Amino acid sequence: MFSLNRVSLIGYQTQPVELRQTPGGTAVTDLNLVVPNSFTSGTGEQLTGKGFFTVTVWGAMAEVASQYLRAGGQIFVSGRLQTDTWDDEKSGEKKSKTKLVAQDMILLDPKDGQRAIPAGMELGKCLNRAEIIGNVTKDPEMRTTTSGQSVLSIGVASNEKWKDRQSGEMKERTEFHNVVLWGALAQDVAKQVKKGYKVFVSGRVQSRQWETKTGSKRTTTEIVADQFSMLGVANAIAEETVSSRGAAPARPEGGAAREQREEAPVGVEAASIPEVQYQSEVKVEDLPF
Repeated sequence: MFSLNRVSLIGYQTQPVELRQTPGGTAVTDLNLVVPNSFTSGTGEQLTGKGFFTVTVWGAMAEVASQYLRAGGQIFVSGRLQTDTWDDEKSGEKKSKTKLVAQDMILLDPKDGQRAIPAGMELGKCLNRAEIIGNVTKDPEMRTTTSGQSVLSIGVASNEKWKDRQSGEMKERTEFHNVVLWGALAQDVAKQVKKGYKVFVSGRVQSRQWETKTGSKRTTTEIVADQFSMLGVANAIAEETVSSRGAAPARPEGGAAREQREEAPVGVEAASIPEVQYQSEVKVEDLPF
């Protein structure tokens, strides 16, 4: 594993939890979280809003959620972004939905109920953070919004491998992440990054709706980045302290292996991002559960 796909959220469950059972007897539930957030726009304006996320929880975590998580309860979840695709039965159009598959979960409310925020203090902010390490899928293309702001949309692919619980076979899945960058960061990345480069991206997850030329509604989930780094490149600061004595043992490219909503548009900028279409090859039958 030479990539990273990790999202962390702190939000509030919007409805009662409904537990289901797979044909094999595994517990599963979908949480529907609202995550209040605040962020700085491309023009430097401080904006507030909220995001809506679907979180799929499996096994013992799903059972705990069904027993103890109530509507309005606050929760921390961490996991991986996964996009499922299918063909619409009526129209035959290919549709997709991005969700978070939980790997960690913490219930945050005290036993005696939620506490009120002290007057005059902003301590109730929630968490919406995504971190991706992967390869750029195409050369970046700079665009300009109607207000004259620079915006860059690029694709970053991450992959993961796992052993199928029933067959014991190794399987691999690739996730395609749409990454949006604004302003000076967008301009820097456009000048330096090319298809195939390995990069680190950190930012918040956002979903927005748009219409096709035929009038069909689509939802795009993307990572609005505020940190972006090229990987596998020399660094002058690090080289000052790196010893040239002795050769390092060979290792696979990319470093050490690692185991393994929809949201109403917020602010003017989210609504004015030029349309970017991307495809995911995820299939429901490939789920490792």
